[in-house]
Amino acid sequence: MPIPNQVAFRIFGIDVMWYGILIAAAIVLATFITYKRAPRHNIASDRILDFVLICVPAGIIGARLYYVVFNWEQYSGDLLKIINIRLGGLAIHGGLLFGLGAAVILCAIWKLRPFNVLDLAIPSIALAQSIGRWGNYFNSEAHGGPTDLPWAVTIDGIGYHPTFLYESIWCLLLFFLLIYVDDHRKFQGQTFLLYGILYSLERFFVEALRTDSLMLGPFKQAQVLSLLIILIFSVIYVVLYRHWKKSTAQ
Repeated sequence: MPIPNQVAFRIFGIDVMWYGILIAAAIVLATFITYKRAPRHNIASDRILDFVLICVPAGIIGARLYYVVFNWEQYSGDLLKIINIRLGGLAIHGGLLFGLGAAVILCAIWKLRPFNVLDLAIPSIALAQSIGRWGNYFNSEAHGGPTDLPWAVTIDGIGYHPTFLYESIWCLLLFFLLIYVDDHRKFQGQTFLLYGILYSLERFFVEALRTDSLMLGPFKQAQVLSLLIILIFSVIYVVLYRHWKKSTAQ
C-alpha cells in the first residue's frame, strides 16, 4: 500500500487534510448511530447531541494533551505547535479518558446512569476508531517495523507493518460484536467493560509492532495501560456478572 497525499483538496488557499476529514466523518457517523440507538437505553435521542457538543471537544483536547505530554521534547521549544493538530498527534487513550470522563460528569449533572450511557456510546466509539485510524495511513504514522508482507504499507520504498490497519479491522469487528452484546446485555456496564477488555487486548499486541510508541520509562505506555485496563475491567465485569446471576436466581 503506497502512501497517498495527505491533502484531500484546497479551499481558499487552505489545505484540507484527509486526517481531519476522516475524524470528522467518524464523529458524525458515531453520533448518528448513538442518536438512533438512544431509545433502547431509555435515553432521549436529543440528549445525545448535548453529550456530543461537550464530550467530543473534551476528547480532542484530551487526545492532544496526552500526546503532547509524552512527546514534550517536540513541543517545549514552540508551544504554538501544541494547537496544530492538522498533521496528526492525537492519542486515543487521552481522548477516551477526557471524553468518557466528561460523559460521566454530565451523567451526574443530568441524573443519568453512567454505565447505561457508556454502554450506549461505546460501540459507536469503536466504529469511529476504525474509521479514524485511516488518518494515520494518510499521515504515514502509527505503523510498525519493516516487513515484506503483501499488505505492507510502503514508505520511501520500504514496507512496514500497517498497524493502523490491524487496529481498524479489529475495531470494526468489535463494533459489530458490541452492538450484539448491547442488544442482549445482562447488566449495565457489560458492553463498556467488554470494549475495554477486548480493545486493550488488541492494543497490547499491536503496540508491540509499532515504532512510534509513546514511552513510559523503558515501557510502551499503551501496553502498560492496556494491561491495567484488562485487569481492572475484568475484575469489575466478574463482580457485576455475579451480582446479576445472584439477582436472577432469587
